Amino acid sequence: MTISGRIVDIHQRRIFPGDVKIEGSRIKSIAERKDAGDLYIIPGLIDAHIHIESSMLTPASFAVAAVSRGTTGSVSDPHEIANIMGREGVDFMIEDGRKTPFKFYFGAPSCVPATDFETAGARLGPAEIRELLEMEEIKYLAEMMNYPGVIYDDKEVLEKIALAKSLKKPVDGHAPGLSGDALRKYIGAGIETDHECSTLEEAQEKISLGMKVIIREGSAGRNLHALKDLYRTHPSVIMLGSDDIHPEMLMKRHLDKLISGLIREGYSPFDVIASATLNPVMHYGLESGLLRPGDFADLAVVDDLREMNVLETWINGQKVFDRGKVQFSARPGPAVNRFSCSEICTEEILVKNCGAPFRLISAFDGELITKEVIHEAVQGKMVESNTTADVLKIVVKDRYHDSAPAVAFIRGFGLKSGAFAASVAHDSHNIIAIGVSDQDIADAVNEIVRLKGGMAVVNNGKTHSMQLSVAGIMSDRPCEEVAAEYQFLSGLVRDLGCKMTSPFMTLSFMALLVIPELKLSDRGLFNTSNFSFVPLFAE
Repeated sequence: MTISGRIVDIHQRRIFPGDVKIEGSRIKSIAERKDAGDLYIIPGLIDAHIHIESSMLTPASFAVAAVSRGTTGSVSDPHEIANIMGREGVDFMIEDGRKTPFKFYFGAPSCVPATDFETAGARLGPAEIRELLEMEEIKYLAEMMNYPGVIYDDKEVLEKIALAKSLKKPVDGHAPGLSGDALRKYIGAGIETDHECSTLEEAQEKISLGMKVIIREGSAGRNLHALKDLYRTHPSVIMLGSDDIHPEMLMKRHLDKLISGLIREGYSPFDVIASATLNPVMHYGLESGLLRPGDFADLAVVDDLREMNVLETWINGQKVFDRGKVQFSARPGPAVNRFSCSEICTEEILVKNCGAPFRLISAFDGELITKEVIHEAVQGKMVESNTTADVLKIVVKDRYHDSAPAVAFIRGFGLKSGAFAASVAHDSHNIIAIGVSDQDIADAVNEIVRLKGGMAVVNNGKTHSMQLSVAGIMSDRPCEEVAAEYQFLSGLVRDLGCKMTSPFMTLSFMALLVIPELKLSDRGLFNTSNFSFVPLFAE
């Protein structure tokens, strides 16, 4: 088999007309010629950091969608399902991925649970991490979110890092805003990457101390605009990753359109493409081809580098996508899940007023970071949602036990009526809901309980929902079906007055205790500045 086109050689930094001859799973030869048409041939793209579960698709369904974007592999941290199902969840991801030719490179989730300040469905200690790291399918120790554990010499945290080092597997980091001596100690422990940089200065400091930076551009966390000048100053130590990408975005773009946009802005096509091919392959030691003789034939054929419309995608010499049609299918396997709680009633989410100022979570569109705001005291026996002040009730309910829900207040979502809820709530994936009316909030939570996982929108007793039957966070249906249903529900939330571009995605991070500053777990309000619980009322 021979493919002709303008070959983008990221090693010699040149583009030339030529033929790529494929024999079996590998490239036998690349020959230059005088003319080879107008199409371009690039190495297959690799997402350097992604949680497949956040697409709400199983690995097999994700692969079907991703190959249409020229993506042939992903460095995937399965800690979302691991926090629910433990080792069983990781095994599910590996086995489901095997149904496709797509190259999934999974990591051993380092933080299950993400913290000890929330209720998760599983725990992976050093013994379990060793078992995972010894597997051929596990390529690295996934993001060490417990940066306080590293800084303060937590024995178990350091043991996990040491295990990865002893097995010569890379260690991914997660250190939002960390700097100075604390950052030096974190990196000195052996942590090699970070995907949480939100400013150029933060990224430059981490790079100066020996870290590689994964520039994140997903559905909620979007840092490419702030960090793109790293392509001019530090191109060899940056990678490109989604972290979390929802299905409706995956229908429109993956890495392909990020790359084409950067090229249109004048960044070097060789550096930009290398950040999604060469750099992750070399850092993680991946078995992915880089468009050289002898490499696996992993490549994409595109119309133009400035548009990056993908015409063909090849993996191991197999054409997996051809001009609009995916060349393989994925059959759903048996669903796995862990969901044990019962419904709630409105009395459980009432907040008695003690007459003091209270803490608010202040959320921002397109950001994972929140701020703590002290709101003035209010009148009345109960503290309730106030749409005029954009003060809404937020509830987190433990999905694994019948414990009382945690209740607080949040600003930034802008709802004028109704409520919405989901069991996609990083990282423990308890039920999270925001709303105006206590009854609508309870109804939304109870719909998630009834479905044993999913998303729901309720307004004046009228409910719309979608089920996520796999671990309560993924669907086994095709991407286009999940995307359509997700977009419909997101539209309903916006109709209720929500200001967020991706309301469910932003909601899902309001319980993530490892991202500053104020979040709500199923056990209460948590401030990451001192890594401890804080009371609702600031007396």
